[in-house]
Amino acid sequence: MNRKIKLIWDFRSVDALQIATNHSQDVRNFALKNKIQSYDLGTAELSEYHCISFVVIDESNMILLRDALKPQRAEVAK
Repeated sequence: MNRKIKLIWDFRSVDALQIATNHSQDVRNFALKNKIQSYDLGTAELSEYHCISFVVIDESNMILLRDALKPQRAEVAK
């Protein structure tokens, strides 16, 4: 069975939520263009100045997204 991987990008600034939202849209467009199925995609506000953008994908697609979009971290999705 193929594991699900959550790729995460961190944004820290006054405009972190807007930047994370825009980045999430860019990730969505990249996935559509490259025919990569995403299981979950979005943003989360961790604090006033720290937001993340994330995508959950199959482990088999992780290398392509990692090399192209350079996430700060990754974890096995639940």
